[in-house]
Amino acid sequence: MPSPILVNLDGELLRPAEAKISVLDRGFLHGDSVYEVIRTYRGRPFELAAHLERLTHSAKRLALAPRWSTDRVEVELYRTLRAVEGLPPPPPDPLAAPWNAGQWSIRVVMTRGAGEVGLDPALAVDPQAVLIVQPLAGPAARAYAEGVKVILASTPRPPPEAVDPTAKTGGRVGHVLAVREARDAGAEEALFLDAQGRVTEGCSSNVFAVRGGRLVTPSLAAGILAGVTRAVVLRLARQQGVGVEETALRPGDLYSAEEVFITSTAREVLPVTRVDRTVIGAGIPGSLTRRLQESFRAATASL
Repeated sequence: MPSPILVNLDGELLRPAEAKISVLDRGFLHGDSVYEVIRTYRGRPFELAAHLERLTHSAKRLALAPRWSTDRVEVELYRTLRAVEGLPPPPPDPLAAPWNAGQWSIRVVMTRGAGEVGLDPALAVDPQAVLIVQPLAGPAARAYAEGVKVILASTPRPPPEAVDPTAKTGGRVGHVLAVREARDAGAEEALFLDAQGRVTEGCSSNVFAVRGGRLVTPSLAAGILAGVTRAVVLRLARQQGVGVEETALRPGDLYSAEEVFITSTAREVLPVTRVDRTVIGAGIPGSLTRRLQESFRAATASL
C-alpha cells in the first residue's frame, strides 16, 4: 500500500522519495532552520495561529527570511491536507487513542537555503519551505489511562540558543541523544536539567507538577520553549480557578509531587506515574490531570 506521507516542497506535492533538497542546504549542514509541528482533530489543524506565530518568532530570532509568509503557509497546509486525505489510509492501529486515530501531524520547515559551504549566513541563497504531512503517532490509549514513565536525562541539556531559547530550530542533536537515553530506560520522555540542577523541559514536551493542589511548571524565564499545548493548559487551569505557579522545579519537587504530567502537540496532556524509579502519588493519573485532560478534549471539540 502506498505511504500516506505527503511532502509539499516549495508548493510541489510529492511523495517522500521524490522530494529532493540540495546537500548544500544549511538546514542539512548546520541545522540552520526553524520548524513547527501541528496536529489535526477531525482533519483540522489545532492552534494553527499560535504555531505560525511561534514559527515567525523563531525565524526572526535567527534572522532567517522564510520563503513563505504565514498566509502562504496556511494556504499550502490546507492544500496538502486535502491532497493527503485522498491517499489510501494506513492500517488502523488498535492501540491508538480514539482522539488520535486517523489524525495528521504536519511538520513545517523553513531553511535559510543552500550556497557555498561555510558558516556565514550571507552565503545562503534559495531558502526552502517544506511541509510534511503524515499520520499522527500519538501515545497509545493505555498511556493516557495508566500514565507513563519519564527520566531525568543525564545527557547534558543543550545550551540555550545564543539568539533565544524560545526559538524552535533544526539544531536538536542533544534532544536526539536524550530521547535515546529515555528509550534505553523504557521511558516515554527525558526531562532536562539546567546547570543549577533545575528541571526545565522535556525533549519535546513541557512538564507540570501538582503540589498542594496547585499547578506548578517552569517559567519561560528558565530558557524553555513556549509550548503551544502548555499555553492552552495554563489557560484552561486558570479558567477553572486552579492555582498556577510558574517557577523553578527541582527533581525532588517532581519525586514528591501529588501528580505529574507532560504536554506536547502529539501527546496533549499525558499523565506521568513514574519519574526515574520514583512512583508519583498513588501511581495512577491524578484527579487534576484527569480534569485538564477532559477540558483539553472539550477545547479540541470546538474545531
